[in-house]
Amino acid sequence: MLAQSKAFSSFAVDDLEQARRFYGETLGLDVELVDPPGLLNLRLAGDRDVLLYPKGDFQPATYTVLNFPVDDVEAAVDDLAARGVRFERYEGMEQDEKGIARGPGPEIAWFEDPAGNVLAVLRSET
Repeated sequence: MLAQSKAFSSFAVDDLEQARRFYGETLGLDVELVDPPGLLNLRLAGDRDVLLYPKGDFQPATYTVLNFPVDDVEAAVDDLAARGVRFERYEGMEQDEKGIARGPGPEIAWFEDPAGNVLAVLRSET
């Protein structure tokens, strides 16, 4: 039954308008404000959607809520940094001056949305 369902992900933010500007303008994603009931839909490649919703007692996730696979992590980091995105540094992780961790595992760099949720760009496996 659920195997045929078009499941989607969702996570909370503290300010829907701020999220709309960040995801739509800064990241350049296709966003749709669903009002009412006051939700933000991110339309991602591959016909995938992510739903963002406001939460009154919001606390940001302490883990990565959304990963963006890219062919060139360094180019993605440079582009996002030019748009004002700041990359996170984590204790115990070997990261270069741009914030890119190059192993073990895929190249990856983490950043936060305005609500403090953790996002990442990582090298795609294709």
